[in-house]
Amino acid sequence: MAAKKNNVKSNDPEKVVEKEPLCDDLAGEGCGLKKVLNIVGGKWKIMILCVIDKEGTVRYGDLRRSVFGITNTMLATSLKEMENDGLVERKQYMEMPVRVEYSLTPKAESIVPILLQLKKWGEENL
Repeated sequence: MAAKKNNVKSNDPEKVVEKEPLCDDLAGEGCGLKKVLNIVGGKWKIMILCVIDKEGTVRYGDLRRSVFGITNTMLATSLKEMENDGLVERKQYMEMPVRVEYSLTPKAESIVPILLQLKKWGEENL
């Protein structure tokens, strides 16, 4: 579905520039921005992505210690959701005790440059 473009006046009175809106239908399920916010939004998911991006492969306990203030329940829930959304890969080793490691998928790695731009914007504007 192609995005509608809004006509915006430029400094040149004879020139009209087309501007793509962030979301055509804010309540619609087809909005790409809404989809992104649904899978990386919230208090913890971006922090989890940051730790895994920095470390490469991370064990559950290391994640728990690195994401200050997160509860075991919230970490487990967030990781499960991120795995279901295709952002993290979970690898379990059949050892005693069981060892579980998490790493970013190519899908998650593709959003890292966008998050870096958001980080830079925040540093410059907030």
